Order: sequence, then structure tokens, then C-alpha cells
Amino acid sequence: MLFARICVLAFFSAALLTGCGSVQRLSNNDAPVSAQKAVRAAYSQMGKKYRPGGASPQKGFDCSGLIWWAYKQVGMNIPRLTVDQAKTGSAVSSSTALPGDIVVFRTGRNPQGLHTGLYAGGDTFIHSPRSGERVRMESITVPYWRDKLLAVRRVVR
Repeated sequence: MLFARICVLAFFSAALLTGCGSVQRLSNNDAPVSAQKAVRAAYSQMGKKYRPGGASPQKGFDCSGLIWWAYKQVGMNIPRLTVDQAKTGSAVSSSTALPGDIVVFRTGRNPQGLHTGLYAGGDTFIHSPRSGERVRMESITVPYWRDKLLAVRRVVR
């Protein structure tokens, strides 16, 4: 487990510092400092338990709670609910995603069937997946997430 966490940390650090990524054309260093800090805040919560309605390290996080909390740590107020996060900021193409952008996925059929994560660079995102899971980083290019990607929203310019 420790080795896996070290590998994830090394990958995240390399992606954030070097701007690697197969689709992305912009450098991760092009992301505003506050967006990069929000990503680091979200990353600091890796391993925290999912909790419906959760938005704090003490109680755990749901998907939108993690993003709301991470941006709150850098003094930004973004919407708390997933459906509102899916409309905040401005839309950007996935090929120009930068660390700190909100990635929105369609995971259900009804209007509330959305899931959000925080793009971390290098084709990865940080999120709090579902009950029984923990905050983690995943590749946005795996078929499950790639096929469900609905939007990328930039909240910091």
C-alpha cells in the first residue's frame, strides 16, 4: 500500500511539474497558481472516506464536496452541488484541460446523475467516487471515464 501511494505521488508530482499528458497541448504550468493549489489541497485528501453530503476532512467527502472544499482552501467560493458545478465557470475542450479544471461525468440517466472530479494534469483527476470508496486519483483515459466525460469547466482564469 505504501509503495502504491509513493508511485501515485511520484506520478502526480511529475505530471504537475512537467506537463506530461497524451492529449493535452498546454503545459500544466499554464494553470493559474490558485488552481494548482486547489489540486494540491484535493490531493492532500487522498484516502479519505466517501461520505454522502460530506465536505470536510473530518467527515469525509462526496464528489462535489471535495472540489468545493479544495477551492475553499485557496479562498475561492464555487458552487457546492454537482449539478451547479457542472455549469460553473466556462466550458473548455478536454484537449485543453488544465490542473484545477472541474471534470464532469454523466454517470446516471436523471439530471442528478452527474459526477465531478478535479483535473490534476497528465490525463488524471482526483475524486471521491462513491460509498465504500476513498478519495483517489484515476486516469481520465480509461474507457469507463472517457466514455462518460460530459464537460470540462474552468473556474480559474
